[in-house]
Amino acid sequence: MASASAPAPLALTMGDPAGVGGEITVKAWQALRATGPAFVALDDPARLRAIAPDLPVREVALPEEVAATFADALPVLPTALAAPAVPGRPDPANAAATIAAIERAVTLALAGRVGGVVTNPINKAVLYEAGFRHPGHTEFLAALTHAANRPVMMLACPALRVVPVTIHVSLRAALAALDADVIVETCRITHGALRRDFGIAAPRLAVAGFNPHAGEGGAMGDEETTIIAPALAALRAEGIDASGPWPPDTMFTEAARARYDVAIGMYHDQVLIPLKTLDMHHGVNVTLGLPIVRTSPDHGTAYDIAGKGVADPRSLIAAIRMAGELAAARRRSG
Repeated sequence: MASASAPAPLALTMGDPAGVGGEITVKAWQALRATGPAFVALDDPARLRAIAPDLPVREVALPEEVAATFADALPVLPTALAAPAVPGRPDPANAAATIAAIERAVTLALAGRVGGVVTNPINKAVLYEAGFRHPGHTEFLAALTHAANRPVMMLACPALRVVPVTIHVSLRAALAALDADVIVETCRITHGALRRDFGIAAPRLAVAGFNPHAGEGGAMGDEETTIIAPALAALRAEGIDASGPWPPDTMFTEAARARYDVAIGMYHDQVLIPLKTLDMHHGVNVTLGLPIVRTSPDHGTAYDIAGKGVADPRSLIAAIRMAGELAAARRRSG
């Protein structure tokens, strides 16, 4: 386990080998090699060398070897692929390696041998063909870590933080799953994470309504009065600064964003569309409520540009930097 003066490296998973994960991994190392935070790639060394033939790659057996090599070579904990990776052509044969990289990264994080986990994008449909049974990364990580809380997904960029109460379900299913208890739980976890990991002493949560104009006094739906308002009352009784329900179409203006630290939305697109529109390149996906730090870029596998050398690494670099900051905050808090 790393000491406070020598932070453990981060673990970076391979993601879908046919996507842009390998390319942005290489570019992230080139950008961060001199400054850190240091990370180790859980990947197939041959794949990374094929992406960048002149890249100095150094296979390591232990995360503890990373600090000594990071400035000079990309450290890799080898995770062999079953079949050659072809850019833009996902292969279920490699699903096992994708999953194994995530599992190993989590194991190392739980043991304190890495400071956190940064995940490259996966293609859930390909993993489903290989027997994967989780809706996404977030739920898989919660299962691997035996998280006591329901996992909460936050997307963050310099201009905005957002959290959807329901995540990877249809809009119809989101409404069916929505109740006061799940809103309260989501807000509690978010409030605790903002205090512990982000250093915000008194977080301000702005909670969106579900319907247009936050229901317009019941004219466009009553979820605001029957579900959201009781949740907000319970949160305020606990001392949590939770305001709303706010009309979703006006709560993301520049003036509105200055009045809160995180926006809580009722469903996925309600809050992810504003964040990705504001700053797709620096958005970071953070999983709250886990016993480990986990971040990822806020984009997908990008098969259409895989192998062309044009993938933008900025979201991954932001995810690595944020993971380093969150890991440092956890070390300080003990």
